[in-house]
Amino acid sequence: MAEAISKLAEQNGSKVGYTMGELMVASAAREIRDSEVVFVGMRLPLIAFVVAKRTHAPNAVGLFEKGVIRTTPAAELIYTMADPPNILGATQCLDMLSVMSLLQSGRVHLGFLGAAEVDRYGNLNSTQVRGPKGLIRLPGSGGACDIASLARRFVVLLDHDKQRLPERVSYITSPGNGEGGNWRQRVGLPRGGPSAVITTKAVLRFDDDGEGYLASVHPGVSVDDVVKNTGWQLRVSNDLMQTPEPRAAELTAIREYDEQGFWTS
Repeated sequence: MAEAISKLAEQNGSKVGYTMGELMVASAAREIRDSEVVFVGMRLPLIAFVVAKRTHAPNAVGLFEKGVIRTTPAAELIYTMADPPNILGATQCLDMLSVMSLLQSGRVHLGFLGAAEVDRYGNLNSTQVRGPKGLIRLPGSGGACDIASLARRFVVLLDHDKQRLPERVSYITSPGNGEGGNWRQRVGLPRGGPSAVITTKAVLRFDDDGEGYLASVHPGVSVDDVVKNTGWQLRVSNDLMQTPEPRAAELTAIREYDEQGFWTS
């Protein structure tokens, strides 16, 4: 089951357990290419940056919305962007405008985002949802709209639930592919869009029309389970695969950084 705290995988001939958070971190880390400039964000993407730096992308550069630029991860686990360990040893500590301007100039390759809802075209809602007692106000965009609009691509991480993956979001906080097709070009967004949605059950990617489809299912999860818990008629890739399990080096990097499993348990 995707919700189980740990699973067993064969790694170098021995059984190695991992949490769903660790699987999502490893999947997110693989989205980072060497030498890319990445808007890191907090929680799981923060650790994904660490894993990528230690495994396959040693030259990646991390940006933090607070104004911090790092070519090496913080030496200690951080809980907010302004934590002292994130300042210590940073390449640069600028103001927010200076970091966000890198988006406008097209220098940011990848941004990681979270959301309350993501729809079939990769649009994000972090502004408001309707709950059983009426409208619920959420924190809103922060820098997410800028990242979704101006990064060369973005990746979303969230729990896989039918309410959180509706056919259309309740409110577009940050644009994905809008209504599909060439929507981004029509509204004047020069580049980018969603590249992947990494959930607790699967990885969704996007076709030429901008619609999300099922690209891989996590170990122990069935296709039917994913489709049933998605709010639109989710298409399944002809090349559907199982999401690769965390490798030993990835697990080592995760556990040395997040020793207590604060973000990954």
